[in-house]
Amino acid sequence: MAASGGSVFLLMVAGQIESAEFPEFDEIFCKYSFVYGQDWVITSGLEEGLTQITKKSQDERRIFVWNFPLDVTWKSTNPHGWPQIVVSAYGIDAFGHDVARGYGACHIPLTPGRHKSRVAMFVPESTSKLQKFTSWVLGRRPEYVDPRVIAQGEGREVTRVRSQGHVTLSFNVVNKDMKKLGYDVTAHDVSILPETTGTLTACFHFTGVYGRSTDSMMFPSYRRLRAH
Repeated sequence: MAASGGSVFLLMVAGQIESAEFPEFDEIFCKYSFVYGQDWVITSGLEEGLTQITKKSQDERRIFVWNFPLDVTWKSTNPHGWPQIVVSAYGIDAFGHDVARGYGACHIPLTPGRHKSRVAMFVPESTSKLQKFTSWVLGRRPEYVDPRVIAQGEGREVTRVRSQGHVTLSFNVVNKDMKKLGYDVTAHDVSILPETTGTLTACFHFTGVYGRSTDSMMFPSYRRLRAH
């Protein structure tokens, strides 16, 4: 649990689940949830939510538009376990069953300001053609019992998946009191991988309580790197 008083910093995020691209489908809705470390506590806002159902636009873009609002604030004592948002897209199949259309996740941006992420989505695959046919007939296609597992590394290497669609998210990020704890997040410290991966890689520069510069901390793997 995060401590109270002057030993914590705040992370405030407002944004939207803007739109999605799933060319093969006509109706989609999304569920979202936040995944974060044990030192983080939500002080306001919702940890998870559900969008409305939307139809594919009739213009040349052929996208699904939600503009569903996100608004949440955390407090924490350290950046380990920096929050991620997990997005799950669902639709209705020919038999009227709710089926997963895609799963994806990305970290909340580290730097203050406005950001936009295009998250690549994927779905689990059946291990054989027989299982694939059976699941199609019964309407029980492979899906995660808890979608938040995709924000973690354990067991991912044994899951067969297939890329399918993208979801676009926007974030307005504000942080407070990070410099008081020795964390300086500035634009030149951050490098973001191509947004189609939905993966965030960035560096914190840690000054330390005695003003001595140390190595940077890398997310999400937290390897030690020399500061630029």
